[in-house]
Formats: sequence, C-alpha cells, structure tokens
Amino acid sequence: MNQPPPSWDLTRILLSVVAIGGLIGASFWVLRPFLPAVVWATMVVVATWPAFRAMQARLWGRRVLAVTVMTVLMLTILAAPLTMTVIAIVERADDVVAWSRAMAARGVPAPPEWVANFPLVGRRIAAEWRQLAATPPEDLARQVTPYLAGVVGWVIAQAGGLGALLVQFLLTVAVSAMLYAQGETAAAGLLAFARRLGGEQGTRVVILSAGAIRAVALGIVVTALVQSAIGGIGLAVTGVPHTLLLTSLMVMLGVAQIGPWPVLFGAVVWLYMSGQTFWGTVMLVWAILTTSLDNILRPILIKRGADLPLVLILAGVLGGLLAFGLVGLFVGPVILAVTYTLLVAWVDDTESPAGVR
Repeated sequence: MNQPPPSWDLTRILLSVVAIGGLIGASFWVLRPFLPAVVWATMVVVATWPAFRAMQARLWGRRVLAVTVMTVLMLTILAAPLTMTVIAIVERADDVVAWSRAMAARGVPAPPEWVANFPLVGRRIAAEWRQLAATPPEDLARQVTPYLAGVVGWVIAQAGGLGALLVQFLLTVAVSAMLYAQGETAAAGLLAFARRLGGEQGTRVVILSAGAIRAVALGIVVTALVQSAIGGIGLAVTGVPHTLLLTSLMVMLGVAQIGPWPVLFGAVVWLYMSGQTFWGTVMLVWAILTTSLDNILRPILIKRGADLPLVLILAGVLGGLLAFGLVGLFVGPVILAVTYTLLVAWVDDTESPAGVR
C-alpha cells in the first residue's frame, strides 16, 4: 500500500495550522494595547492619503516636510481640542455647581407663548415649563442641591476618560506619522497579501475598502466640521461664552455621531434662563437649521467618496458605531463593503454560463 506524499500528511498540516494560529493569536495579544491606535491611524492615513500626496508635491517632493505638516495638523485638529476640553472640565467643575445654584436661586422664567404652538409636543413642554417656573426659587435650589455632588463627580470622571482618550490620540498621531513615512511600502505589502489570498478579487476588495474609508471620512468628518463652524458662528453672534471650547466640543460630538445639538440647545436654554429671549429665539432657529444640515450634506459627501450603495455605507456607520464604538464608524462600512463585494463577485461568477469565464 502506497504511503501518502509528505505534502498530504494530515498530522503535519494540522500542527502547522495550530502553530500558525497560535503565533497569530500571540502576536495580537502582544500588540493588543496598541491595536486601537493602529486601527485609528490606518483609517486616518488611508482617508487623508490623497491630501498628503498633494501636500508632498507642493513641498518640493520632500516626504519629511509633508509628514511633519500632517502631524502638526493632526495634533492641532485632534489633540488640541481634546486637551482644551479636559482642562476646561477640570477647571470649571466648581463653576458648574455655582452656576446651577445661582440659576436655581434666580428661578426659571415663564416659557414664551410660541413654545405651546410646537406640533405634537409643544403643549406638554409648555405645561412642564410652567410648572417648573411656578416652583419657588428656594424649593428649586433645595431640589437641585442633592444632585450637584453627583454632577461634579460625573464631570471629573468624564475628564479622566477624556484624558485616557487623549493618550490614545497622541499614540494614533505617532503611528500615523510612521505610516505616512512608509505608506507605499505598507500598501504594497497589503496588496500582495490580498492578491496571494484572493487573486485579483482580493486586490479589488482592498481598493474598495480604502474607498469606503475615504467616503466615511469625507461624509462624517467634513459634516462635523461644517456643522461645528456654523454652530460656532451662532454661539458667537448670540453672545454665548466660551465659544471656542464649545465649538471644539461640537466637533467631537459630530465625529461621534451624536451631533452638535446638545451644545446648541444647551445654549438656547442658557439664553432663555438668562433673560435673553430674543437671542434665545435666534439661537433656537439657528440650532434647528444647523442640526438638520447633516441630513443633506453627509449623504452627498459619502456618495462622492465611494462607488457603493448609500444605504450600505450608512448602515455600516451606524451599526459599526453600536458594535465597535467610535472606531466602528470606519470599520463597519469596510466590513459591509468587503462582504458586499465578495457576494456580488460570487453571484456574478455563479450566474456566468459555462465556458464563458
């Protein structure tokens, strides 16, 4: 009886697979603390690579200068607003308590007449607002005081979480700088791996994934910046303090898919409670227009960035955010784009008549 050739030795194949799987698992375990920063850096570099190449061309083809400029821009756009937010939260924790007590002691003004005219919820909001305005200031202050300690603790806890996020951002910037410096080498290696794994279809999947990342970055980040800029103008015009800090906060909320509405409508409440009814109304209209802008701008930008169904990209954005957190904004669309591409290729290949392939 002939022995099977060594290449078909089942034990050897099984042990090889186990060894390779163990090495991959151990490598991920060692690199686990750096994986979030590596994933974020990859998304940032892929999304901004065309801009980086254009900048390098304008800087006399000097890669070092282009990497330096992009790193400084990332620090300015990502790290600086977050640092300002952390510092402001820590410094203003006592001010939040003092402001809450002062507003409670002053009392809540009666709602404007037009609030009751809002469709569906206007009457209920007006009734609750009138009940709150009818509460004596001393009773209101007594009700608010027990919650202030919890508010301060929550604020400090959020500052600590933002501080940890700042460290991740700085690590992301460092990894991004390395990827900018060696981008072509990394891309060539990834394309070679994809080609070895799936042939030309694997190469197409990688290119399509890059397009999905750029589409999401273009749609989400640009929309967040536009909304924050418009919202910041509204804050400055209506006289809301700390405009720069609040604008930076709106940028982060926009990227996180929360939107600028907590800041804008919080400013509306502050203006009304400060007795500035006219500016409060102006800010309310401005806030409604600003928060509605993403329904128009984001789909247009996302569709321009990738040749994929818009529903697929939006589902990936929302589903990825819920499944993986903030980085899921980019990971979700990539996963759905790869799956969609492979399914379409498989269906097309299956439907092709014999002898035509």
